[in-house]
Amino acid sequence: MKVSRYSISTLRETPADAEIASHQLLLRAGFIRQVASGLYNWMPIGLKVLQKVTAIIREEMNAAGALEVLMPVVQPAELWHESGRWAKYDEGQLLKFKDRHERDFCFGPTHEEVITDLARQELRSHRQLPVNYYQIQTKFRDETRPRFGLMRAREFMMKDAYSFHLDAASLQQTYEDMHDAYSRILTRCGLTFRPVQADSGSIGGSASMEFMALADAGEDVIAFSTDSDFAANVELAEAVAPEREAESGAPAERVATPDARTIDDVSETLGVDPARTVKTLVVAGADSPAVALVLRGDHQLNAVKAEKHPAVAAPLLMLEPDAVRKATGVGIGSIGPVGLSIPMVVDRAAAALGDFVCGANDEGFHTIHVNWSRDVGEIKVEDLREVVEGDPSPDGQGRIALTRGIEVGHIFQLGTLYSEALGATVLDGSGKAVTMTMGCYGIGVSRIVAAIVEQHHDDNGICWPLSVTPFEVTLIPINAHKSEDVGAAAEAIYQDLRDAGIDVLMDDRDRERPGAKFADAELLGIPQRVIVGDRGLKSGTVEVVDRVSGTSTDVPIADVLTHLQSVLR
Repeated sequence: MKVSRYSISTLRETPADAEIASHQLLLRAGFIRQVASGLYNWMPIGLKVLQKVTAIIREEMNAAGALEVLMPVVQPAELWHESGRWAKYDEGQLLKFKDRHERDFCFGPTHEEVITDLARQELRSHRQLPVNYYQIQTKFRDETRPRFGLMRAREFMMKDAYSFHLDAASLQQTYEDMHDAYSRILTRCGLTFRPVQADSGSIGGSASMEFMALADAGEDVIAFSTDSDFAANVELAEAVAPEREAESGAPAERVATPDARTIDDVSETLGVDPARTVKTLVVAGADSPAVALVLRGDHQLNAVKAEKHPAVAAPLLMLEPDAVRKATGVGIGSIGPVGLSIPMVVDRAAAALGDFVCGANDEGFHTIHVNWSRDVGEIKVEDLREVVEGDPSPDGQGRIALTRGIEVGHIFQLGTLYSEALGATVLDGSGKAVTMTMGCYGIGVSRIVAAIVEQHHDDNGICWPLSVTPFEVTLIPINAHKSEDVGAAAEAIYQDLRDAGIDVLMDDRDRERPGAKFADAELLGIPQRVIVGDRGLKSGTVEVVDRVSGTSTDVPIADVLTHLQSVLR
């Protein structure tokens, strides 16, 4: 392909609203163009990358025995009413509309309902199981705040797969097969990643695992062990209970702490470490107006853990100051567990303290030398906090370290959550109707493209892995409009590469200076660059530059093809 006949339009300046590397570089290099917030056009060069990622995914899914289907983007509300998700899916991410007959529909953010409806119509016998259907298709989620380009767009390309089984053992096998397939896909795409234990979120089900591409721009925090393969999303990572401290014999003492509302204020006023204090957060209860969650002063509440507790309303709701005062009789900043009248759940680390500081349930006062058994009595203890660097790993090996990651894939064991709601059954060997058990396996195709750029770029632009690069070679003739020899040599090399099946882009623009062509080549990130100029031709050579290493090699014109075949294959 020649640039003069190809739609390439690079930008010299970084768009002001592009915050992370992938968003900046994909826009600057002309791979995508924004239509509206969270909506993008894929330009020809960007679409080539997307198609290569799609091809890798399709190959691995087919190899794993999955069957490709294509379901509608628009879905009827009736199916979502059957599953019970019409009113509650992701707090408004479901974009709903009515057709001309005033019937309710939505743009599909996911396809559990549609695939389960398909399965209940098509699957009749246990002999048809297991089966795993997948599609590669556009999804739409009405994100409250689209950001970071392709990382959190409203419309995006996704591969979603759904498997149907007679029993849990069969589901487990497919779950493991998908785990292996996802690992191969991400490896082939050139990503450094980690599979991590995860929360199932709005999809539901039991076991789930996220595939995280490691990157500083990632929205998720991953907790992993320094000495083992343990890894989990920080939302799910267990905070191991510390050893219970010996309780102090010092009597509890009420002390004045005027204007000390925060843990930092209390620590400074009383000269104690925040780790020797506890804080009491008041949230809406599942069966009561308010529930107190008590944590060590230096720890943060994990919202996912908290809202899974049966006493806590889901989604988690922190009570406003007036509601807190009504429930406890005191304002925020002075609440403590001693004599508290509302239900209370204490985090493991807070429950292990033997002598601590807490609010005195009286404005402007705190209590020191508090002990649980002596001053509070029996308490309910749960894991409520987020893990921190240096915590013991839950598997007993090493310590917790934290890093950031981009969720590019997620696999779930759904069980019978959707098949039971929609009545998807098959006849077993005895002729009895059995509800099928399901798995769900999603991978973000367009998000993978962004993740690749986050991991493969430098100060000059993108550095595409060979497996997904839009072109393998960029060919740059220098001042070909002034030199017939340069033009003829470049054209001959171009034809030789094309005839050999090498995907080459020749920058034949006459009006661009060599420096601009080099800058665009760096920005586009094509792995090999061949430069044809009068100086090299005098010695019968061209310059071949590797995009990643920057290594420059003078190669005889007769050997250009074999040299590139060697480095590319």
